[in-house]
Amino acid sequence: MNFLLLSQFLSVKLASMSVRVRFAPSPTGYLHIGGARTAVFNWLIARKHGGKFLLRIEDTDVARSTRESVDAIFDSLKWLGLDWDDEVVFQSGKFDLYRKIAYELLEKGKAYRCYCTPEELEEKRKKALLEGKKPGYDGACRQRKDFPDKPFSIRFIVTDTGSVIVNDIIKGRTIFDSSQIDDFVILRSNGIPTYNFCVVVDDNDSGITHVIRGDDHLNNTPKQILLYEALGYKIPEFAHVPMILGQDRARLSKRHGATSVTAYRDMGYLPWALVNYLVRLGWAYKDQEVFGKDELIEKFNLEDVGKSACIFNPEKLLWLNQHHIKSLTMPQIFEHLQPLLKEKGYQVEAGDSIFNVIKSLQERSKTLVEMIDLMEFYLKDEITVPPELKDKFLDIETVKYLKELTKELNVIVDFLPATVEKMIKGFAENKEIKLVKIAQPLRVALTGKTVSPPIHEVLNLLGKKKVLERLTKVIG
Repeated sequence: MNFLLLSQFLSVKLASMSVRVRFAPSPTGYLHIGGARTAVFNWLIARKHGGKFLLRIEDTDVARSTRESVDAIFDSLKWLGLDWDDEVVFQSGKFDLYRKIAYELLEKGKAYRCYCTPEELEEKRKKALLEGKKPGYDGACRQRKDFPDKPFSIRFIVTDTGSVIVNDIIKGRTIFDSSQIDDFVILRSNGIPTYNFCVVVDDNDSGITHVIRGDDHLNNTPKQILLYEALGYKIPEFAHVPMILGQDRARLSKRHGATSVTAYRDMGYLPWALVNYLVRLGWAYKDQEVFGKDELIEKFNLEDVGKSACIFNPEKLLWLNQHHIKSLTMPQIFEHLQPLLKEKGYQVEAGDSIFNVIKSLQERSKTLVEMIDLMEFYLKDEITVPPELKDKFLDIETVKYLKELTKELNVIVDFLPATVEKMIKGFAENKEIKLVKIAQPLRVALTGKTVSPPIHEVLNLLGKKKVLERLTKVIG
């Protein structure tokens, strides 16, 4: 079957069944953008096929799992616009079920008690390495018939002949040699179930049809398939998404910059811009870069996700964020701005006044934080001119010009941009000086910065009263 036919076959197969996918993060930190992309892929497939997008919190690592991390995951998904269906499943509330099923495997002879201590297992590992062998479990307890009164784990029996085949939607056909898979622990001696075991039980309980996750989990898949078969469960379809790397081709980490969803939110990125960018990491639709929500749901598919790792490009994300900022209405931008404004202590109500400020900055702002920095001249009641800018732009001669300009501004009845612009240009021509020689000092005096919207827009946005107050303070 060629690739085109395979793609069509998989698409028809997805469309003809009730799709149920899940996102299953561990609550041991903030939501990483790699995890966020996995969540996005699952969400898109569910929404495309009218299925269910389920959320499961894999918190069996009680020591490292925190409520703070759970809340951060919820907040990040909500901010990205990834709504989930049904109740959230917490693995920590299902320990009794996991233990029950593990003991059922034990009773059926598909698992056995392992009495090896951690110290003994470490010795076995070291010995195997010294002998040039694979440092796996040697099956020492598989044939034991005695049941000493001491702690034991439960190990799943792996037949050391044959192979496990994974037909992956993205990676294709991968064959794993069963002899290279150890008898693995499904229930630890402290009663805590292991990852591979919990995942199989949970995915079966939730009726998961497609497991879409990072390809760092591909090596776990044969163990899980063996468990599915032993438990008589239906095996889901698998799709392993390529990893996200930094520009040095190392796994993306903090040394490459921000890696959490909340960090990008706090830096002023739009949620859909981040979603749009993450989807394009590893997936393509012709040469198209920018997608709306409905369009992306319609066009996304797993068959066009690449097999190779993808490189995270911060500049590309920044460009995409700026593009999305330009595409929004003023009320939409304000809705995203408001939480950031409140964090900075600004209480701003929606209305024409702030919308006009946003409009003046929309084309030149790459992030919402940059937009807020640029609008501080409007938000603050008073502006302080830094000494270095005062020395550079507000010398004795310039202050003299500003005093004369202030008098002329005071006479203007309407402070519309066109009127103010004409007056300032006329003032510069009459004094036979370049416009920048008066516009830049005026900008510094009114905003405390050298960058702002065009100066006639600044005057209009501030209004006559505030302009005259600030100029009077500067020129004395």
